[in-house]
Amino acid sequence: VQLQASGGGLVQPGGSLRLSCVASGLVLGYYAVGWFRQAPGKSREGFSCITTSDVTTDYAESVNGRFTISRDNAKNTVLLQLNSLKPEDTAVYYCARAIGLCSEYEGNYDVWGQGTQVTVSS
Repeated sequence: VQLQASGGGLVQPGGSLRLSCVASGLVLGYYAVGWFRQAPGKSREGFSCITTSDVTTDYAESVNGRFTISRDNAKNTVLLQLNSLKPEDTAVYYCARAIGLCSEYEGNYDVWGQGTQVTVSS
């Protein structure tokens, strides 16, 4: 059972990236999936989640209207579209499988991807 996060990189302020979270050994469509990020010197924060019914929740006002989470069940993947990126979005981004319902708390997730680095800088 594994999640693989990818798609990070270096982007200029105002730019966009699309992150992918690909699952192996499990059917991701059976689970809620959350995205977290950890900026340098800060604790990891949960900011977005998608349910098995494709209902999405944003937990951080800082990403509202800029980040969009979605699923591609045919590819066993959850996607995160990052638009209008800001330097303060610089962080390692993680996807995780929820134990039950969507939540912003790490303890409610049991399988984690390895993280992908997003750096926003001119």
